[in-house]
Amino acid sequence: MFITLEGIEGSGKTTQLKRLASLLCQNGYPTVVTREPGDTAIGRAIRTILLNPENNEMSDLCELFLYGADRAQHLSEVVIPALSSGKTVVCDRFIDATTVYQGAARGISKELIDIVHSVVAKDLRPDLTILFDLDPETGLARTEKALADGARSFDESRFEREALEFHRRVRKGYLALAAAERDRFLVIDAGKTPEQVFNAIVSGMNKRLGIDLVESHSDPYTFKMHPGNRG
Repeated sequence: MFITLEGIEGSGKTTQLKRLASLLCQNGYPTVVTREPGDTAIGRAIRTILLNPENNEMSDLCELFLYGADRAQHLSEVVIPALSSGKTVVCDRFIDATTVYQGAARGISKELIDIVHSVVAKDLRPDLTILFDLDPETGLARTEKALADGARSFDESRFEREALEFHRRVRKGYLALAAAERDRFLVIDAGKTPEQVFNAIVSGMNKRLGIDLVESHSDPYTFKMHPGNRG
């Protein structure tokens, strides 16, 4: 299975990522956790460029193609080998993030983004995409707190510094994708408590994928974190 997690900044994806991967492993699904951008050596160099707030003069097209380059390496080095060996891959962001951040929010044409996707990802699409839906005001307040607490790095805060309207367009773009592909998207209310969010994920996955995930607390972290993943 290929499962992706999507959402605006501060929506809580990372909070749920490890617990979800652990649950899958406990239920007999060997799982690799990964992320975009930056889960390969080449990708980490690209991530530094993409998320550094000092790079505020980056053009929209440059941003799009850097994400495409990171994804090409990520698929080749991490995702495709893991899926080919029968593992479940849980990925923090994938092509939907590009569609909404560089498309809906930046204004790059869908036609161009689709061309990049077709070249880089070909026909690969997630089996399930979990969308953590949250109002941007709450999400940005969470990220500001995380930056102040040191839970997030200021060196990777370029998107957090975008205007509120940018993040509203991102959310609107995600919801439009989810409405257009209801069979693929599982929309979760990310404004609830972490426990409520996780329970909604498990219930939704069981229904959508026709599986029966049951959580055990005896061995909570048995999944494989890809070496390039640092969060």
